[in-house]
Amino acid sequence: MTLYLESPVYEHRFLNLEEEFSELIRSKDLQRKVDAGDDQITSLVACIEEAIAEAYRIDSGSQESHLFLQRILYQINRMKLFWYDDLKNYENEDSPFLFSIRSRIESAWQGWELQQLDMEGIANEDVVAELEARVEKDLHPRLSETGRYIQNDITEAGYRRLMAILSVNGLVESSQLSRVLGGVGNEVQSMLTRIFLEEYGGGKLARKHSTFFEAMLNYFDMNAKPEAYLDLVPWSVLADINHSFTLCERKKYFLRYAGGLLFTEVTTPAVFDSYKIAGERLGFDETAVGYWDLHMKEDERHGQWMLTDVALPLAERYPDCANDIVLGYEQQRFLNIRSGQEMLQSILSAEEEA
Repeated sequence: MTLYLESPVYEHRFLNLEEEFSELIRSKDLQRKVDAGDDQITSLVACIEEAIAEAYRIDSGSQESHLFLQRILYQINRMKLFWYDDLKNYENEDSPFLFSIRSRIESAWQGWELQQLDMEGIANEDVVAELEARVEKDLHPRLSETGRYIQNDITEAGYRRLMAILSVNGLVESSQLSRVLGGVGNEVQSMLTRIFLEEYGGGKLARKHSTFFEAMLNYFDMNAKPEAYLDLVPWSVLADINHSFTLCERKKYFLRYAGGLLFTEVTTPAVFDSYKIAGERLGFDETAVGYWDLHMKEDERHGQWMLTDVALPLAERYPDCANDIVLGYEQQRFLNIRSGQEMLQSILSAEEEA
């Protein structure tokens, strides 16, 4: 494993357990082991329960347990996407055992996440007015601590670490938008499809957003293989990715998903502007900032579309559940702030090591 997982924050018991889980998830006889009550399976389940108890306490919980659980969950969730790799890697994609592990972690984790939010305040919102006001404010936000440091002070070593962490998102469609597009045709679905097509370069690989991210990595002679830097990713960033999987896989969370996507599309231009300014300050050419620039231009439109053609129509269509859109919006804000803080710590560590 890499330096991140061998550091003091990641206990050896979790490192060994994760390696065991990685082998099990590709095992041809996984179900046989489960049915036979295999000691390895029993021990793994017990350790996952122990990690859940440590991670999802009233306080912030064990950071080591958070990382372990989010990496386990990510390994299960990633099988919902096709990686154009060995088909044997999908041997257990419909395993009841893996489904039970995912459900157990998600249930405890999502309940804990909701405790971080002002649920009563969200439930009393005037949804349409609140969404319009929040979007207006978030289009031009004040720089966060992370954004300010990246824009004004980040070094090349820190910039490389930033790209390494974000590559897990940038090289793969982390929002899982494709997974919510099926169903009865309507105006909301049509707009989501339009946004999806722009994200995918209108069906042309050369224009796909991931192609631009790959070009950035190549500019720095970094590894452009998907998940090459997975072991550098903080648990909170993985939680953001896993959260998207959780929402998009359950249609009852469709409004929450839409709210989260609205926040992402509205705020991305300001965030990526800081990254672009940092790259230009450091003297990098267009290739090194092209991904940020493309996203900024497109997401300015996408944010407006998400508000007027997705979020507000959904609020009108589902008035009794419309608060879920605000919940999704505010929860995505919280997740982004938390992951941004952890990314900053990782960037600072990379700069100290350089």
